[in-house]
Amino acid sequence: LGMFSELKFSVPWGHVAAKAWGPSDGRPVLCLHGWLDNANTFDKLIPLLPRDCYYVAMDFSGHGLSSHRPTGSAYYSLDYVTDVRRVAAALQWRRFTLMGHSMAFLFLSYCFVSPQFCFLYPEMVDKLILLESLGFLPAPEDTEAWLKSKRVVIDRLLSLEAKQQTPKARSPQAALQRLLEANRHLTAEGGAILLQRGATETPAG
Repeated sequence: LGMFSELKFSVPWGHVAAKAWGPSDGRPVLCLHGWLDNANTFDKLIPLLPRDCYYVAMDFSGHGLSSHRPTGSAYYSLDYVTDVRRVAAALQWRRFTLMGHSMAFLFLSYCFVSPQFCFLYPEMVDKLILLESLGFLPAPEDTEAWLKSKRVVIDRLLSLEAKQQTPKARSPQAALQRLLEANRHLTAEGGAILLQRGATETPAG
């Protein structure tokens, strides 16, 4: 397990980097590093662990060899949770063990990446290993609303990214009609005013 391979997963702003140890057909374990760390956090630990597992340690966006988000973008905890979901999808892992350290469980004193992922996608995680950690404990009255809203956000985002269709070109009249259909409160005059700055003319229309 001292030997490892480098991995790269495409994301809309570049790539998420990772390193992997063990047989690729072994039991899957996704390792999440800590605050301002990177995948090398696990270099000394992985060789001490069971050898029948496939360990993948990712660099969170903006860390290690992963691409930074665009200049001016914030790094929110839910974005890290979404990155975990992206990597799991790229690996085609439907169920795996999640091992998190530091930022992977605690971020800005209130958000927990590994436990948040387990809370949102319990069907995907068979075991959760937390190093120096606490659990993710939302207030009981907030649990259902938090779970529903956050999972919907992540799932819709990844669904849109997967489609990645070229924007359709429409005539000015068709663009106005589409805008009015999506915004029933708009008048035709108001829609036309918005489209003056809200539409871009291209060779296709």
